[in-house]
Amino acid sequence: MLPAPELAGLGGPVLLKAECLQETGSFKVRGAANTLLSLGEEEGRAGVVAVSSGNHGRAVAFVARSLGIAAAVCVSERVPAVKVDAMRSLGARVVVAGPDQDDADAAARAIVAETGATFVHPFDDPRVIAGQGTLGCEIVDEVPDVASIVVPLSGGGLVAGVALAAKQMRPGVRVFGVSQDRGPAMHDSLAAGRLVEVVEEDTLADALAGGLGPENHHTLRMCRDLLDGVVLVSEAEIAAAMRHLRGHHGLRVEGGGAVGVAALAAGRISPPGPTVVVISGGNVSDATWESVTG
Repeated sequence: MLPAPELAGLGGPVLLKAECLQETGSFKVRGAANTLLSLGEEEGRAGVVAVSSGNHGRAVAFVARSLGIAAAVCVSERVPAVKVDAMRSLGARVVVAGPDQDDADAAARAIVAETGATFVHPFDDPRVIAGQGTLGCEIVDEVPDVASIVVPLSGGGLVAGVALAAKQMRPGVRVFGVSQDRGPAMHDSLAAGRLVEVVEEDTLADALAGGLGPENHHTLRMCRDLLDGVVLVSEAEIAAAMRHLRGHHGLRVEGGGAVGVAALAAGRISPPGPTVVVISGGNVSDATWESVTG
């Protein structure tokens, strides 16, 4: 938990929860570990399959290797090579399956049907959500008077878990989700009151890209019921936040991990009281990092 006095406003101090320093470079290892550790012996022998925009697949590959479980990860063509290479280096079989996340999801489910492996959903699974919720527990433990938590938002597994845990431990804490303004699936679905298909676009926040899939059992409802607001940030604001985090804190943060800082710096959110901003990941290619922040 890193103080960020330069971001403090009238509401109070701001701290950064630096999940970019986590194993595998993002918060995703929490949900992956909770899910894979829950598997029975027979499930473990059958292996696991994930669909991912990068960080979830890397986390599943890491945990699977440590447990001796075979892992396959399906990704779209939009997933950066640095993330694909990281998954392969951890021993996962990586399948590149078309131009968007829906294609990757279909490929993953086909492998499950063929092999009997366990599908490890990137967000819409109670075990994944509970694993991500440990982050909310840590925030309240470390900042007992926290009034606001700002969390990157994609499929909603992270923000749903954080909000559920934090609000049970500290009733009244406010939780805000932040997405990129290019293809924000959860934001648009919440606004419409139903699942909405989005057109995927290239974005610095590639970890937040992709739709919610053809059905959603948990995160859409949880985000609707638990969040106190959802805002969008632009590509320029994301880039500025990445530069800010490098310059002020020496942190290497990918675009999707920087959206919370982008929202505060741009005045999209003026949260009351002590605020914690989740920096969700740091897996960014050298070329992108230097072109944005150098």
